[in-house]
Amino acid sequence: MTAPGSAAIWTMPDFDEHERVEVIHDRASGLTAIVALHSTHRGPGAGGTRFWHYPQPLAAVRDALRLSRGMSYKNALAGLPLGGGKAVVLLDEQRTKTPEMLAAFGDAVEALGGAYVTAEDVGASVADMEAIHQRTEHVCGLPAQPGQAGGDPGPYTAQGIFLGIKAAVQYRLGGKDMDGVHVAVQGCGSVGSGVARLLAGEGARVTLADIDHARAEVLAAQLGGSCVSTGEIMEVGCDVFSPNALGAILDDATIPQLDCTIVAGGANNQLARAEHGEMLRERGILYAPDYVINAGGIINVGLEYLARRAGETCSSATVMERIGGIARTLTTIWEESERSGTGAHEVADRMAREAIGRGE
Repeated sequence: MTAPGSAAIWTMPDFDEHERVEVIHDRASGLTAIVALHSTHRGPGAGGTRFWHYPQPLAAVRDALRLSRGMSYKNALAGLPLGGGKAVVLLDEQRTKTPEMLAAFGDAVEALGGAYVTAEDVGASVADMEAIHQRTEHVCGLPAQPGQAGGDPGPYTAQGIFLGIKAAVQYRLGGKDMDGVHVAVQGCGSVGSGVARLLAGEGARVTLADIDHARAEVLAAQLGGSCVSTGEIMEVGCDVFSPNALGAILDDATIPQLDCTIVAGGANNQLARAEHGEMLRERGILYAPDYVINAGGIINVGLEYLARRAGETCSSATVMERIGGIARTLTTIWEESERSGTGAHEVADRMAREAIGRGE
């Protein structure tokens, strides 16, 4: 298979023994999508669908490859009997998304025979999942009854990140609560704003930044925090830098600018390259591997899907109990990182690869 405008997909740097990569085009609806299945060793490849405008189609392929691998690792370290998959739907500059496109995408998921289970991601809503569900059973993040798993995964993702930040503060700073801890939050969307509210609710001081500066200003006023530009947020002197926007923001240029002790946030693929995790370690910055700390959303919708397929239900209390395990997993990773002298990202990757049958 060949990536649009590029060489064969399997020659791309982000190709990691992916089991399957499908490029889908439906002329009638205008749908163009990529579904990447990284591993089905533990179960069907589960991961959300990103609806996004990619000026360069190659970037969409790269996203699908990297994000699907992250889902394999995320689901494995969350202890879910699910593999890793991801889809991207390429939208035009106006972000046009039609019922016909959703139906065609649902048909494409159904044609995969249950190998891929979709859910919400950037640009997707619960209503979109309902529309896709009209064409396939292999979808999660559907509307939830009170007290039951499912629905918008955002609040559950935010809860896991919040607990991960608390664990990091306790591990590195010795603090048992968040009172007075300064957290710089990059991104004030569904997840970032949820994290900021939870932090402020326990006494943390928050500094916010978002591409929608007005949104960040409103949230900062509500939480008694402050607001800076997106160009300044990574240089803010703070205890914790929490990236909750798009990925690949930790690189050769930005890591030296960090003025923090901890990096812990929900953005996917925060490290531009694997060696940037080692750069953080060399600077003495504690890093929470993104696919570990941001697993709350997939824990919620994954348990919803698994229960529904078994003809059962799963309570939100069970989901929250499982999300509590994120902090314990992170602490295990940090302890091993300190013992072995290797970066937390390397420890987490090794644990995940062993869990999906790809250990050394």
